[in-house]
Parts: sequence; structure tokens; C-alpha cells
Amino acid sequence: MTLIDLKKMTVMLLIIFLGLFSLSLLAHGVDDSTKEFLSNNKGPAIVPFLYFGAKHMVTGYDHLLFLVGVIFFLYRTKDILIYVSFFTLGHSLTLLYGVLNDVQLNAYIIDAIIGFSIVYKGFDNLGGFQRLFKIQSSTFKNQTAVLIFGLFHGFGLATKLQELKLGEDGLITNLIAFNIGVEIGQFIALALILLLISFWRRSKSYLKFSAITNTLLMSGGFIFIGFQVTGYFVASV
Repeated sequence: MTLIDLKKMTVMLLIIFLGLFSLSLLAHGVDDSTKEFLSNNKGPAIVPFLYFGAKHMVTGYDHLLFLVGVIFFLYRTKDILIYVSFFTLGHSLTLLYGVLNDVQLNAYIIDAIIGFSIVYKGFDNLGGFQRLFKIQSSTFKNQTAVLIFGLFHGFGLATKLQELKLGEDGLITNLIAFNIGVEIGQFIALALILLLISFWRRSKSYLKFSAITNTLLMSGGFIFIGFQVTGYFVASV
């Protein structure tokens, strides 16, 4: 691969990651029409909550960037399913628990931790823990980390729903529908990501550019943390 090809690939990766991160800032919120419907809704509304859950995950690039980091070096379908299942279990538990028990957490802090989860996976993929801290990686440690961060991602989803002040009538049904929608959106997004990665893995550039990719992943996480920390202090003024 020539130096020109290297520069082109670097620029392309940078554009992709910055584009995803920019979209996360613009699209991950709740639009006014959806917010108005959910706030005024009374009783079970399975289809709308399914749609909202799926849409929220597909546009939730903070969640998706974390998953990209999780599956980046997973080659077997079985391993991908196991890790994604741990993530799903984590965010499903805290999503339901957080809303049903009205657990009040600061959204900026939770989102900053979600940003840190992206940094963590990028750093882990680069072998940072082993090189700097002499901490040996293992399947158990990696799966546990995914589960724990999944819990925080679930609280992130819960804080978004709590802001809407959902009615008590049909709340459990709507929450389950929303959660199923999240899983549908996650499946769709993950399928597309795996399709792209599978094509990229056929090229020798995949491993050559793994360091750049995960460095960009960490950079996106740090930027996300910066926005959330800034938002926290601005909101406190």
C-alpha cells in the first residue's frame, strides 16, 4: 500500500467517525412531535413505542460506537452473539429498573460514562491495558466490562424516557415495547455494521488500520465526554 493510499484511508476513516459523532449530537435526541406524542399518550401504545425504541437505537451513535468497539476483533458469530447479549441484558435491566423505580440520575454524568465506555473499548482494542498497566485481557473480564457498561447505557436510555414524564397507565407495556424496539434497532444497525466490517476484513488494510480506527473511536468518546461535562457545568450555572 502506497503512502497516498494510506493518507486516503486515514482521511476516509476520520470522515466516517466524525460524521457518526456529529450525527449523534444532532439525531440522538427526541424530536418535538415524538416528545409531544409520548408525553400526552395515555394507555398502552405498543407500535409507537416499538418505533420510538428502534429509532432511538439506530440514531444512538454513542451506543453503536461502543458496539463497534466490542465486535471489532470478534470474528465468530457465536462470540458476537454472546457479547451483544451481555450488552442487551445490561441495558434492558437498568432501562426498566430506572423508569419503573424513578431512579433520578444526572443525564450529563450518565452520558459522560457512556462516552467513557467508548474510550475504554478503543483503548482495550489497542492493547493499552496490557501495555501500560500489565493487565492481561480475558474473555471473562471483557464480557463483564460489556455487561457493566451495558447497565450505564440502560440508565442513559432511562433518563431520556424520564424526561418525557410518561403516564402510569400502560407504562409497563409501553416500556417493554420500547425495549423490544431498541433491540430491533440494535439488530438492524448491527447487521449493517457487521456487513461493512465483513467486507473490510477481506482487505489487508483491516489489521493495518485497526490502530487508527480504534484511536478515532477513542477520540470520538473523548469528544462526547467533553460535550457532556461542559453541559453539566453549564446547566449547573
